[in-house]
Amino acid sequence: MIDNLVLLDPTPERRRAMRGRTEPPPSLDGVTVGLVDIRKHQGDKVLDRLEALFGERGVEVERLAKPTYTKPAPDDVIDRIAARCDVVVEGLAD
Repeated sequence: MIDNLVLLDPTPERRRAMRGRTEPPPSLDGVTVGLVDIRKHQGDKVLDRLEALFGERGVEVERLAKPTYTKPAPDDVIDRIAARCDVVVEGLAD
């Protein structure tokens, strides 16, 4: 564990919201990993590779995508992430 870890939130909030860090699962056995493509250039290639690596290890993967990187994810995408995923990886790239 890293005690002095600082997480940056890229959302345009006027006031900083204090969010606690969620503990990672002890293993990925029985966990569904959400791979979220935010539609940045080449991000899908990173997520494709991660999906293949997770698949080789028998980890369940749920692929999701935002319509565009210029706006927040729509409620239906956020709802799917919350309902189906235990862990999420967001594909940020440029």
